[in-house]
Amino acid sequence: MKFTKMQGCGNDYIYVDGARETVAEEKKPELVKRLSDRHFGIGGDGVIFINPSDTADFEMEMYNADGSRAEMCGNGIRCVAKYVYDKGLTDRERITVVSCGKVKTLELSVERSEEDPRGKVVSVRVNMGSPILASEEIPVKAEGSRVVDEPIVVDGAEYRMTCVSMGNPHAVIFAEGVAELDLEKIGPKFENHERFPKRTNTEFVEILDKKTVRMRVWERGTGETLACGTGCCAVAVACVLNGLTEEEITVKLLGGELQIKWDREADLVYMTGPATTVFEGEVLVE
Repeated sequence: MKFTKMQGCGNDYIYVDGARETVAEEKKPELVKRLSDRHFGIGGDGVIFINPSDTADFEMEMYNADGSRAEMCGNGIRCVAKYVYDKGLTDRERITVVSCGKVKTLELSVERSEEDPRGKVVSVRVNMGSPILASEEIPVKAEGSRVVDEPIVVDGAEYRMTCVSMGNPHAVIFAEGVAELDLEKIGPKFENHERFPKRTNTEFVEILDKKTVRMRVWERGTGETLACGTGCCAVAVACVLNGLTEEEITVKLLGGELQIKWDREADLVYMTGPATTVFEGEVLVE
């Protein structure tokens, strides 16, 4: 099976052209776990199959490293855009991609030269849609219709969280000194907390100024990653809801930076960031 390894701010996935490579649905979870393993496989935060679609230009079928299906990935979808343009599957610089029934519009920034007049995609702006704030739709167990700056007790300590869904659930925790946090210890306890029926992604955020934040993330089904695009979007929304930043911010991650804007008037979140091809190869699939 041919594959392409790609990353956005260090959030790396294995990409497979689903129109050319056929894998039985029941075999995908185990295959994903094997390929994602950084010692015995290719290594990555998961696997993304790029498929034909009747409702958009392409479909993104995404799996976490543990073989579980995921609804959306902001860094992953930017790399999908680069993949389909760079490989000549589309000539357009504005495309649509559907994932778990949700269609996103992507605007591609293409770098051209005399040697390469068609060019290659270097960054992508994604309309991530409207944030979901209703507790039951995120989902998170709560007494109120929204969870904003609400206490949660994890491993005997109380934190304040704001919950947002960008197609997948996020719990945003504002804290000082996020660089020193022991995410390997507390991350799984947030992810599997009883208040999150479908588990959750958890962002730990330090406010640097009104336009800049620092973030570390524990991703559901994967663990700590170098970046999370939907997480950055959720953070921008949470920052505004708590009166901590402006509507447009830079999110500093372990793997780089993303620019996020929550257009409150239109109630749409925009994410802009890089997409990079790492290498290509072929793996034996039994």
